[in-house]
Amino acid sequence: MQKISVCFLPYSMPDSNTTDFTNPSTFLLLGIPGLEAAHVWISIPFCAMYAIAVLGNFTILFIVKIEPSLHGPMYYFLCMLAVTDLVLSTSILPKTLSIFWFNSGEIDFNACLTQLYFIYCFSWMESGIFVAMAFDRYVAICNPLRYSTILTNPVVAKIGLAVVLRGGMLILPYPLLARQWPYCKTNIIPHSYCEHIAVVKLACADIRISSYYSLSVAFFFFGLDVFFIIMSYIQTLRAILSLPTKDARLKTFGTCGSHLCVILAFYIPTLFSALMHRFGHNVPLHLHILIANMYLLVPPMLNPIIYGVRTKQIRDRLLRLITHKGA
Repeated sequence: MQKISVCFLPYSMPDSNTTDFTNPSTFLLLGIPGLEAAHVWISIPFCAMYAIAVLGNFTILFIVKIEPSLHGPMYYFLCMLAVTDLVLSTSILPKTLSIFWFNSGEIDFNACLTQLYFIYCFSWMESGIFVAMAFDRYVAICNPLRYSTILTNPVVAKIGLAVVLRGGMLILPYPLLARQWPYCKTNIIPHSYCEHIAVVKLACADIRISSYYSLSVAFFFFGLDVFFIIMSYIQTLRAILSLPTKDARLKTFGTCGSHLCVILAFYIPTLFSALMHRFGHNVPLHLHILIANMYLLVPPMLNPIIYGVRTKQIRDRLLRLITHKGA
């Protein structure tokens, strides 16, 4: 705590931010400390990524809605992913841009905890959706004759509900525990959004329960998701390699390739950010925060692009829509 207050002394914050208090009404987000002069320039790629994410994900939702042939389990899961990406990116970027453009870093205590909850809740939902999509591909390739009987609409709805409930229940202790801690000395958060550990570190109490819980949830459930995805794709790859013709193998692998690209785009930055946060103590703070923003902004931007380019049914329907309007 002492290190933070000394580091940001040049901001000359009012005394109310440095005196003891137990129930702060607001927190102050600093954006990206050390890169304040570049905030406006950093906002340009951030804003571009967000615009692409919103346009791309709404396009996916629209195409799936208007095309009856896309009303199937794979595309329902894709729509769940699109909605999750929209909420995830929207939960951080408007506030981040207000810091970059207007130096408006104040955020209400309850709003901060709400933002924290949405970020982590929908991140876990996204991870659960990837598990569901991997299972979908496994059934479609390894048990194609039973695909329509295994993944019926009620089953897809139950999987979606399970994903939502798991994300919501796992993350609920984050804001509940953060709310009960007494906060003292400073309400300044050296971050661009209400990141969990950055918030609870401001508490003048033993926060080991919050730290241990977040760490155990991340390693156990995150590891479990990755394990199920890997095992699913190992079985799927074996089934692909056993197909009789090269064309069939390439076509099937192309379908799975888009899923693998999207999964890697989510898990690699997430894992890298988590490792840096826990073990990269010598890494500059601004690099920590940039990476923490990237793993929330890059996957929502890339997912619709990857599916739009690599999924033939979506690509063809989009091209027909564009050429029809052009005509």
